[in-house]
Amino acid sequence: MRTTLNRVLLGLIGLVLLVVGLSVLVGSLDLQRHWNFTVPGWWPFTGPKDVLLTAHDRTRYRSDGWWWPVVIAVLAVLLLIALWWLLAQVRTGRLRQLRIDSGDGQGALVRGRAVEHVLAAESEAYDGVDWAGARLVSRRGTPQAHLVLGLEPYATPREVVDGLDADVLEQARASAGLAELPAEARLRAVRHRARRVS
Repeated sequence: MRTTLNRVLLGLIGLVLLVVGLSVLVGSLDLQRHWNFTVPGWWPFTGPKDVLLTAHDRTRYRSDGWWWPVVIAVLAVLLLIALWWLLAQVRTGRLRQLRIDSGDGQGALVRGRAVEHVLAAESEAYDGVDWAGARLVSRRGTPQAHLVLGLEPYATPREVVDGLDADVLEQARASAGLAELPAEARLRAVRHRARRVS
């Protein structure tokens, strides 16, 4: 769910909450009087005694039996949507277990973290790679590897990626009995500090 649309929606909601919070702050602290500025006519709070709902607004539907159940139901739905959205942000899509065809018709389950450690270790052992990180995710039920590689200054990115695909990823596909293991690699240059030679 970490898409551009998700980020835009979160940004818009954050902007609306920021504007509402600032308007309440300006009104409650009476900043326009203290700092000698005026607020537009549509500004919701102009002074410390302003309220969000007037007494008339708060009591208008009190005699109707449907009002409070509807309000509580709407707030409960909004709370559930907010909790679902929060959990969607925490969920990483990381693959916890990987089913491997053991050849006996039974299969075996391997922890995703174990496969990630092996991928990272074998990637680091490859020539031209200083450090590596790996993460297995599940996309539409298919495992996918995300690699982050720190390349040595002498390494050629194309050669490293082709070599990792032919060696490390091919070995992982064969070991897990997978027809394919799509991978995404992010390459970063390693910066070594200059050392003083005496």
